[in-house]
Amino acid sequence: MLKDEVRRIEEETLQNLKAVTSLEELQELKVKVLGKKGTFTALLRQMGKLSAEERPVFGQIVNEARDRLEKAWAEQAACLEEAALLKQLESERLDITLPGYSFPRGHQHPLTRVIEEIETIFLGMGFQIVEGPEIETDYYNFEALNLPKDHPAREMQDSFYITEEILLRTQTSPVQIRTMEKLCPQLPVKIIAPGKVYRNDDDATHSPMFHQVEGLVVDRGICMSDLKGTLLNFSRQMFGPAREIRLRPSFFPFTEPSAEVDVSCMLCGGEGCRICKNSGWIEILGSGMVHPRVLEMGGYDPREVSGFAFGMGVERIAMLKYGIDDMRLLFENDMRFLQQF
Repeated sequence: MLKDEVRRIEEETLQNLKAVTSLEELQELKVKVLGKKGTFTALLRQMGKLSAEERPVFGQIVNEARDRLEKAWAEQAACLEEAALLKQLESERLDITLPGYSFPRGHQHPLTRVIEEIETIFLGMGFQIVEGPEIETDYYNFEALNLPKDHPAREMQDSFYITEEILLRTQTSPVQIRTMEKLCPQLPVKIIAPGKVYRNDDDATHSPMFHQVEGLVVDRGICMSDLKGTLLNFSRQMFGPAREIRLRPSFFPFTEPSAEVDVSCMLCGGEGCRICKNSGWIEILGSGMVHPRVLEMGGYDPREVSGFAFGMGVERIAMLKYGIDDMRLLFENDMRFLQQF
């Protein structure tokens, strides 16, 4: 009788398993059959009514039936879990045919464009590009450039000092000394040194961090006409073939003689306008013949060689080239401004 009851419960449970549609129903059915108060558990309590010979046989039948049911439960649970996963994937499916979010396309910064254009122009004239450290020693930034510690011209540059002997470079001119030391006695030396420099200035035409390009040529027989020809060629390639330049006497501790270089106004062609303050000329850079003392500090004999040097602010060149009236626009990263270039 008990054996028949085991088979009946097993067959009935297997039929009920086929009708289960969720993991919750499956768990409820398992508790109903195999739980503490389940039908299968109730049968086991009746084993005490059997004889000693019948109990092992009945126990084996019950265990085999339990194993079959456990296997059927596991299979049904796997099917239900897979169905639930497929349903979730379907409900959360992404329609990849929809267009994605578009991001604004970046633009090359006008300073980067101008630096690359300057480099291209001077590479075409046989110059090499050399770089140096932005954190410099007082020696390379000042002393080796004919600016000893007590020199009044140091007041022209309000510097950012880290220690008494270490500072953020105020110009890329230290690269000239480092290059001469490295190449001496090799000739010719023909380099430009682009990079960031730092001074304690901040207004519409000055920034505490800005960019410079310094140039240096050292060889036998270099004279002022070489300097003028080089800068005239640069000005015409940068601002247009009709440009002219003029050199005005000036003072720089590391050149002698020294000259400010002006280019004929790009807007009025030299006739006078608001941009050039009715002078017809716009200042673009400083230059001069390398001071003999600077040549000596670089390892060269000023009695044997000579040279010229020049330095320009990239921001100033960019502002003139693109008609920008406030330097701060170059550092604000406003896309409305940058998209114009």
